[in-house]
Amino acid sequence: MSSVTRRHFIRMTGAGLLVAHSPLSLALGSTQSQKKLGVALLGLGNYSANLLAPALQHTEHCELRGIVTGTESKISQWQHKYGIQDSNVYTYDTMDEIANNKDIDVIYVVTPTGTHKDFAVKAANTGKHVWCEKPMAMDSDECQAIIDTCNKNGVTLSIGYRMQHEPNTRTFHHYLESMPYGKFKKVSSFAGYAGQGRDASNWRMQQHMGGGALYDMGVYAINSARFLTGKEPLSVTGSHPPQRFPNKFTEVDETTMFTMDFGDGLMADCGTSVVKEFNHFKAECQQGWYQLKPMQSYNGVTGTTSDGKKFEPIKGMQQTLQMDNDALAILTDRQPLVTGSEGLADIRIVNAIFRAAQTGKAVAV
Repeated sequence: MSSVTRRHFIRMTGAGLLVAHSPLSLALGSTQSQKKLGVALLGLGNYSANLLAPALQHTEHCELRGIVTGTESKISQWQHKYGIQDSNVYTYDTMDEIANNKDIDVIYVVTPTGTHKDFAVKAANTGKHVWCEKPMAMDSDECQAIIDTCNKNGVTLSIGYRMQHEPNTRTFHHYLESMPYGKFKKVSSFAGYAGQGRDASNWRMQQHMGGGALYDMGVYAINSARFLTGKEPLSVTGSHPPQRFPNKFTEVDETTMFTMDFGDGLMADCGTSVVKEFNHFKAECQQGWYQLKPMQSYNGVTGTTSDGKKFEPIKGMQQTLQMDNDALAILTDRQPLVTGSEGLADIRIVNAIFRAAQTGKAVAV
């Protein structure tokens, strides 16, 4: 477990306070560790309201201090619930003023994917650090624009892949150091949920906003396969099975099945859906296998191996670990666990899968 002893790991996991296998958790001095970064959530939809804001009530190195919203009717409720000062409340039109607010250190972009580039660029131009939800943006150019703007302003950029902070996922990532089950033979990675689609006005049903299965859920399958093999695909194939609800899914994909060819005979069999539930990663190796099932759920992520090992789900929220890790990266002037280049790599693959599905041919990445 590298710099974290097993006893320390178990104690922190039981308390729900683990900063996932990161040396950053041991890097702060006593004075510096008492500092908390102020986070402003940009976008107050379901993920902010029901996951990020509650998770920020348990973080040790950052705290909720501000909000940025396009729906002013939400402001009073958020202020009452979280004690947010008037001076730390912004609308999308006034968010430039955050540049002068010393209470806010980080702007977390939690809006539909199609708006990520504009909001993340605007956030970086305030001089605040930027956390951006996955998927990072719509295409490679948008991702690069976010990266370039953060670099220009000297601010940290981190993408919200909470899975890379989740301890059981990180345990299997560390298997790459010793390969305890031998070389990979085959990998499968699937992420999806059962549903029947949403109203046409919902952004998840709109192509230009980043709706559909591959953007919303497919990045979990893509990122897991990349993160847990340590490999990058050389090419991809893709297909869209017959639709279950063609009258609803007129712009975006219900389900997308795809493969990633990592070379040397290693293929990743993958899929994603918003009408069919599947949720697992499995690595089949020369001397056994290991899997995460469920893989990408907000809670309950469990690891098992062919020789009977079981890695129980953590207590507490994955988002708490993620934001504490990202805050520690800033406080210690280190690179975050999930950089903008990770988000860019996944979006490049997403776009290649769509092209492969359209042409029926393998597409180089």
